[in-house]
Amino acid sequence: MNTFAPQNFVVKDEFELIRSATDYSLERDQGGWISGQFYRCRLTSAFQPIIDMAQNKTIGHTAHIRSESDGEISLSPWQVFAQATNDEQLVHLDRLCRAVHALNYFNNKATRSDEKLFVGVHPLLLETVKVDHGRAFEDFLNLIGVKTSRVTIEIPPTINHNRELLQKIINNYHLRGYAIAVTYHSGSNNAWMPELGSLYPEIIRIKASYLFNYRVIDTIIKAAHHFGSKVLVWDIATFEQLTTAKRLNADYLQGHFLSEPARAIHTISPQLIQETLDPNLAQTLEESRKFESKRKYK
Repeated sequence: MNTFAPQNFVVKDEFELIRSATDYSLERDQGGWISGQFYRCRLTSAFQPIIDMAQNKTIGHTAHIRSESDGEISLSPWQVFAQATNDEQLVHLDRLCRAVHALNYFNNKATRSDEKLFVGVHPLLLETVKVDHGRAFEDFLNLIGVKTSRVTIEIPPTINHNRELLQKIINNYHLRGYAIAVTYHSGSNNAWMPELGSLYPEIIRIKASYLFNYRVIDTIIKAAHHFGSKVLVWDIATFEQLTTAKRLNADYLQGHFLSEPARAIHTISPQLIQETLDPNLAQTLEESRKFESKRKYK
């Protein structure tokens, strides 16, 4: 006689298995978009394309965190992070954001296998975590079956003043297979740029509003290219900034003038990139946007 009662087995899908294997509070909506919960904040992702001018294509996306309530943005990122009352909470929140971005990006059918995810790291996390930077995120990427080589870590400019810490951070992330993007800032010490040698980052990020300082930025871009790094001009908002970035031989372009951050993986077509980068068509495009903007507020 069989004395064992029949067992009811519930087969979990991949997301449920991932959620049960972490301590992150994660949810999935009917469209498959992932969000994370931190206190009363529902955190989700917006992605902005990055264009490679030489290849005339989208090579990846920068992830932006969004706090939503009833489908509307409720808090800015800095307001969300202000709710972390101690280092432990801040580290958890920062890792939660990157987990949400990774799930939304790499589990999306619209993401090509050759596209990279660009994610920022909070400066206090980099200063709080003393060793093995990137290990926790690597563990999560392993859980969802993604190689670290498909992720570029954006280092905030506040780290630039501490060259020893910056070198350690770059080395840690490189050892784990990540690419690195450091951010130039006009108000910080950038003496590290010609002195990192073999630890030189893959990408130097320069904000478009700094391009007016033509001689300084031209020197920085030439130094970056000398060490084999690419230059990403980000936050491009105007036609003038776009043309200046092209004139200075920037490699990658990103900004609202090219494409707004969106709650979707949006890849810009090669044809549209060509039209945008063409001086005459780009000028027409900006005039059209200004006209539409005026119409909205009349």
